[in-house]
Amino acid sequence: MKVDNLHTNILNHLTKVISLTESEQQEFTSILEDIRISKKNFLIEPGDLVNSEYYVVSGCLEAYYLDETGDKHIIQFAVEDWWISDFEAFFNKVPAKLYLETIEDSVLLAINREALEILYTRIPKFERFFRIKTTSAFVSLRSRILSTLQKSGKERYLEFCEFYPKIEQRVPNYHIANYLGLKPESLSRIRKEVL
Repeated sequence: MKVDNLHTNILNHLTKVISLTESEQQEFTSILEDIRISKKNFLIEPGDLVNSEYYVVSGCLEAYYLDETGDKHIIQFAVEDWWISDFEAFFNKVPAKLYLETIEDSVLLAINREALEILYTRIPKFERFFRIKTTSAFVSLRSRILSTLQKSGKERYLEFCEFYPKIEQRVPNYHIANYLGLKPESLSRIRKEVL
């Protein structure tokens, strides 16, 4: 089988967790939709029906919500080899609450929920892969909540740098400050201390 360059990374990503035959790889890649979206565009907006989750081949995106006063709250960044969606909307089949916006020109692979359910039945090891990924995401989210409650801004920033290595060159500082629950001037002071 000749692997499409677009699919190389996601197949490597999968095979860190499950082993796949060539025919299983082909079946999986046949359900992927290639999406190219330029910088500062929305993949999802509040109210949208969300039928896919997305693997980032290249680029950088953010997931956020706007509160009643219009203040932005960044929930997640996603770069190469990460997954992103409005997962509550995707799993619960409810309208989206989040914005998913590109920070850079991005190439994504979309997996439709119905195609994924069929794949789970045909090749159960994919259900194992996505269960492991979902569990990992849940644990990461819980760790982030506890970090916000228990740790100083400096400690949260250092964790962020470990979790998202090299993202600072790609994401504006005020977005990082927002994600960390800090004021931009506080982040600037912390960065001066640690650099």
